[in-house]
Amino acid sequence: MNDSSWGAPPRGGQWGPPDQGYHPGFAPAAPAGPAYDGHEAQQTRPMPIVPDVPAGGDPGGDQDDRDRGTAPLSGPPFRDEMPQPDQAPYGPQQPYAPQPQPENPQEPMPSSQAGAPQPPHRKQKKRAGRDLRAAIGVGVGLGAVIVASLFVVKAVFVGVIAVAVVVGLWELTSRLQERKSIKAPLVPLAVGGAAMVVAGYVRGPEGAWVAMALTALAVLVWRMTEPPEGYLKDVTAGVFAAFYVPFLATFVALMLTADDGAWRVLTFLLLTVVSDTGAYAVGWRFGKHKLAPRISPGKTREGLLGAVAFAMAAGALCMEFAIDGGIWWQGLLLGLAVAASATLGDLGESMIKRDLGIKDMGTLLPGHGGIMDRLDSLLPTAPVVWLLLVIFVGTG
Repeated sequence: MNDSSWGAPPRGGQWGPPDQGYHPGFAPAAPAGPAYDGHEAQQTRPMPIVPDVPAGGDPGGDQDDRDRGTAPLSGPPFRDEMPQPDQAPYGPQQPYAPQPQPENPQEPMPSSQAGAPQPPHRKQKKRAGRDLRAAIGVGVGLGAVIVASLFVVKAVFVGVIAVAVVVGLWELTSRLQERKSIKAPLVPLAVGGAAMVVAGYVRGPEGAWVAMALTALAVLVWRMTEPPEGYLKDVTAGVFAAFYVPFLATFVALMLTADDGAWRVLTFLLLTVVSDTGAYAVGWRFGKHKLAPRISPGKTREGLLGAVAFAMAAGALCMEFAIDGGIWWQGLLLGLAVAASATLGDLGESMIKRDLGIKDMGTLLPGHGGIMDRLDSLLPTAPVVWLLLVIFVGTG
């Protein structure tokens, strides 16, 4: 039996299904399920009335909501966001009022209390990367030993250079073996390095070159006593260490051979220390632009300018009053060269330490690190100062 066979229902009621008969005021419920056609359903309650959107306004919601003329019944865009006190809750009588959202989703929403006091922003105070008290104490102690040996007996100062070279070689070879498994032979390097410094002081540049060649040959032969695996990298590192530490340090001994050799060495040490101090002071106070962030993030261009200014001023004073026959303008050039070579030397060792994955070469000097951490700017500066002094005032 179909629906048309039921006939017209009595007034005031409707026919129900065939098995239920006539029921006054009975209205069949809409069947549930995907096959139900929404157009045949009878509305049981009116849809909410949506006010007109002002010109240029946007009631919120997606495009489908605006096409249907209804407002979305969703809540606030964030869970922890509550309606403002002057706003009524969302309901059928008020359209959705969108809350302002930040341009960057990662940024937090602005506080609902606009007048709430914000905690004061405290600017972090700059701090030095090392223990300054220990660094200054160790520096003063080393300076006293150097100056005393330099002006009392020159041979004693040559011994100080040789000891510094041997300790520096030990630090460098130890770090190479620990971090890279490179076994540069220390015994021929230590013996040849000390002999190199003494030969430079006694025989001049020719003696230093001969000692350097013999040290390199000794490294090649010494390494032959061990298995051949890694021979090439070990001897390469050994020859590099012989050139980097003792050979460059020999130029300090060459400066010492002049009549005013003690003052030349003191000028070399003073200019290097002043350059480092100027770079540190100016960079710490005014540094904003990184000089070489991938090599040494702490160095800045402002610090380099400070190193140049301090070193040039100190160079002019030293050449005018400490070096026989020196002129102040020569000191300006000398200071400029020292600032450049000291900075490059510091960056060079920073490259080595970054390749090895370490911060310091050693822990022998509190506040400074190891001996090599103090020789980094001195070693490449020594040949530069020696050469310029020879050009300006001769060998003495």
